[in-house]
Amino acid sequence: MKLILFIGGGDEALPAVKLAKSIGFKTAVIDLDPSCICFKYSDFNIICSTYDVNGCIKLSQQFNDETYKISGVISVASDVPNSVASVAKSLNIPGIPIKAALISSDKMLMKDIFKKNNIEIPWYKEIFSYEDLLKIISKNNKQYVIKPVDSRGSRGVQKIDSNSNLKLSYEEALNYSPSKRVMIEEFISGPQISSESLIFKGKSYTIGLSDRNYELLEKYAPNIIEDGGDLPASLDKEQVSNIEKIIEKIAKILKINNGVIKGDIVFNKDSSTPIIIEVATRLSGGYFCTHEIPLNTGVDFVGNAIKIALGENINLNELEPTEKNCVCQRYLFAKEGIVTKIPNMKKIELMPGIKLAKLRVDIGDKIDSPKSHPGRSGVIIAVGENRVDAQNNAKNAILEMKKNLIIKQELK
Repeated sequence: MKLILFIGGGDEALPAVKLAKSIGFKTAVIDLDPSCICFKYSDFNIICSTYDVNGCIKLSQQFNDETYKISGVISVASDVPNSVASVAKSLNIPGIPIKAALISSDKMLMKDIFKKNNIEIPWYKEIFSYEDLLKIISKNNKQYVIKPVDSRGSRGVQKIDSNSNLKLSYEEALNYSPSKRVMIEEFISGPQISSESLIFKGKSYTIGLSDRNYELLEKYAPNIIEDGGDLPASLDKEQVSNIEKIIEKIAKILKINNGVIKGDIVFNKDSSTPIIIEVATRLSGGYFCTHEIPLNTGVDFVGNAIKIALGENINLNELEPTEKNCVCQRYLFAKEGIVTKIPNMKKIELMPGIKLAKLRVDIGDKIDSPKSHPGRSGVIIAVGENRVDAQNNAKNAILEMKKNLIIKQELK
């Protein structure tokens, strides 16, 4: 029986671990947290930081030699492509090139390579000081995004202009960069799309396309925090085709013959040309690949990604959508304070259309105003007869969570 190694054992990876076991594979999980949820369900557990590339290599080689042969390696909702690619190479098993993983982990390197290869991207520049930032912003009235070159989960990502507290924004972005590198790029005002594609034998199969929801952008400004999304995306056939073409071109640039590519994409108003904000060479978080795509399309996206990671062939017929259900994801943004009572999540799971209901806080937890995606307090995924119905089902569940989440305000 083949074994697949998951690097990252958080809650969002659990559905994939369970799926791998259900379709007949052994599983092992690497995570630094000995109490991580996936350790309770995997066949084998390895304690190591998922960001410690050398540690992951050493322990996976030891496991492979002494315990069980590893046939494939993958990550779900963990931004650790370097660890995944390096373990794959060290064990001589399927995986993306290490160079591709490095490029997708460094936003400046990624943008440089995309620009060289004529991929449509926003204007961008690395900045090395607050003074650098001030010089650029003071020249015009444009809006920009400032971000760490090498962080994740929207940490340190902010929308700025000449009226912003630029010094504070620069320090915030710098603080979240492990390498202490910061960049800015032009903010493109237009519909944003999340994409998720399987790459098999050099060809792209973009199964997941979602409209990203930024209706709370001003509320949490300058921080850029997404409040879920809606499937199917509001795209015409030309836009969908152009996304497919650009993802396939990126796969070729990165020399990814088999793997996955997650895209953050924006369209200018009335344009059919996708502008690439960035890509990731891993399976997405936020239950996009594990829940939303299958609910929307009927395609077992993660199951096929696991097979690709194991070097197995996939049935292309199984990548054809059999459903076109409306799916809505929304997040719980709780008020600040100390949690004193939590809602009955079992009751919320039974509400109309609800397919996933997760609370991310517990009694005694302190809630601060969110500055990045990890600061969201819960998540709902709902379906409906149409888009509005799915949205209403999700929003009703969020309201029920808020109503029954009791927060004690801290004395100032």
